[in-house]
Amino acid sequence: MVRIRFHGRGGQGMKTASRILGSACFLSGYQVQDAPRYGAERRGAPIFAYVRVDDRPIRERGIIVCPDLAVVADPSLISVPAAGVLVGLDAHSVLLVNSPEAPEVWRDRLGLANTPVGFRLADVLAGSLADRADLPVVGTVCAAAAARLLGFVTLERLEQAIRDELAGLGASVLERNLEQARAAFEQVASRAGCVTPGPAAAADAEPAPNWVDLPFEEACISAPVIHASLTSEAVPTGLWRTLRPVIDDDRCNGCWWVCSAFCPDGAIRVEDGRPKIDYDHCKGCLVCVAQCPPHAIDTVPEADIGSAQP
Repeated sequence: MVRIRFHGRGGQGMKTASRILGSACFLSGYQVQDAPRYGAERRGAPIFAYVRVDDRPIRERGIIVCPDLAVVADPSLISVPAAGVLVGLDAHSVLLVNSPEAPEVWRDRLGLANTPVGFRLADVLAGSLADRADLPVVGTVCAAAAARLLGFVTLERLEQAIRDELAGLGASVLERNLEQARAAFEQVASRAGCVTPGPAAAADAEPAPNWVDLPFEEACISAPVIHASLTSEAVPTGLWRTLRPVIDDDRCNGCWWVCSAFCPDGAIRVEDGRPKIDYDHCKGCLVCVAQCPPHAIDTVPEADIGSAQP
């Protein structure tokens, strides 16, 4: 059995990626199981999707702890412990990262530069599959690259799966996804078939869940104010963002009670009667964009901003 685990952020199409890859494998004559797993169901939050492929009936269930292939759509997730990108990877595993940086850079970052032991890094690291903020295609191209690394999925089966899954999005969106999928499929051609089935997992080999006991809290403590006591102010949840809300001061009417009240995490503060966004904790849910009466809040891809703050 081959086990594939997709890692991405809400809105990047990881559920779609798992469905496309699962459909392509099924059309290729294999037994397939695919399912997403959600944490916080909002744009930018880490999510997972799982695909199991075998030529025999699949009776294994649940999350994939030890994947044969881990696909990472957004490299910023690797440094987020809650995302669990590297969990369960061993010398048999292949790690596919959608990043413009060279494999050597990631080997050094992950402490694998001078050790023969560790998971393998696919050559796709030498170039990006797709911009992580390009939401209509990033999931599709990750699925296409994963399909090529498996080695037994043809381009024709992959394209058929994409058409089946995305037919309802319109001809222009479908054709764009097909074009990007073909490019990603060809980009990793040199590593076709590098993913191989892992050993069968024993029924009693799964680790115990890492449960966290949460005590009951009073409503005033549990209110969504990120700078209040007993909250996660020290956690930079702004790393979740793929799209950034930016306030146009020339159009802002100063009706700060609207955007600040609707912000689910209290990440909009008020200074001198004007709203200011706390980008360290803004997750990019874009509720403020939808609620702003004068439409004074624009949406800007994080890739266009880089490390600069507006």
